[in-house]
Amino acid sequence: MSGPTIPGAATAAFTEAYGTEPAGLWAAPGRVNLIGEHTDYNDGFVLPFALPQRTVAAVGPAPDGRWSVCSTLAPDPVTFGVTEPGEVTGWGAYVAGVVWALRDAGFEVPPVRIALASDVPLGSGLSSSAALESAVLTALIDLGGLDVPLERRPALAQRAENVYVGAPTGILDQSASIRCRKDRALFLDCRSYRIEQIPFDLAAEGLAILVINSNAPHQHVDGEYGERRKSCEAAAAALGVPALRDVSTAELDGALRRLDDDVLRRRARHIVTENQRVLDTVSLLRSGRVREIGPLLTASHASMRDDFEITVDQVDVAVQSALEAGAYGARMTGGGFGGCVLALIDADRAEATAAAVASAYQKRGFTAPTSWVAVAGPGAARL
Repeated sequence: MSGPTIPGAATAAFTEAYGTEPAGLWAAPGRVNLIGEHTDYNDGFVLPFALPQRTVAAVGPAPDGRWSVCSTLAPDPVTFGVTEPGEVTGWGAYVAGVVWALRDAGFEVPPVRIALASDVPLGSGLSSSAALESAVLTALIDLGGLDVPLERRPALAQRAENVYVGAPTGILDQSASIRCRKDRALFLDCRSYRIEQIPFDLAAEGLAILVINSNAPHQHVDGEYGERRKSCEAAAAALGVPALRDVSTAELDGALRRLDDDVLRRRARHIVTENQRVLDTVSLLRSGRVREIGPLLTASHASMRDDFEITVDQVDVAVQSALEAGAYGARMTGGGFGGCVLALIDADRAEATAAAVASAYQKRGFTAPTSWVAVAGPGAARL
């Protein structure tokens, strides 16, 4: 959980690196995607909520007219001036990318010094990169007095990651980190950017979301994520639609018959059915029928495993173990090839469910998982 240690660590890192106090602290959360995986770059629907875990940026003005950033994991600052995509590499590219995206959009970005601290697990599918981007973006907007409406901010952060860093992610992560609210899930239409805050106060229902980090980390910049995106684009082109979002479940069988490649058929089937699962989940949550979303979560995982082929043994075992321990539903969350699983459980079953997953991991010789209960928290803000 986030606590005073993360803001304190960011402040201490700033003071140690730059010899002065920061002008302020800005925080942005990681996220869990309740349902809607890989649908975002297909113009579809997603339903994330923000985690209590967050990245905190301690930020102050830079007297030399350049930008510098350090973190508790990399105390030596990365310093850069005006750059173009590819000129700053490594973790510093996420910060340079935000500066570039704002400048490229016509904004005068204030030169600043930044120190970062975070308790969002790295490489776990909880979007530590979007939390970093969103915290820095929010700080730069506030310090520069930039007129950037809230609804425009996720696309700027996404552009930093897509164009500057070179990771072909959709807009889900940045939207969640910037626009989520406490006790709400963010229903986002990734074509129109229309949002709706869906009630998601699980404690009031005696329920909880248990997040299980499989500790089988993944990387989005590798080829697999990009290959899935290319497959979806190829399927949409073959079907003559702008995006797979434009194929309804009623049209799915006919659409699949028109695709002559089995891989494209499976990729398309996942996206079309996953979009419908998001819509069905939202409908149930609006009606207060929270437990009934469980089977949709489990069906989502089966689709990611069998049709989209993005799960690994550790996450499959975590899902199956959670279900056997009594979870209403469970699924992998995030881009895939490792990362985290979420399980919808009775609140008093968290410890038992986590123990069941840990036992299954031990029997198979996997690295032990880590688990915690996730509560829907707020989006990016100044502390």
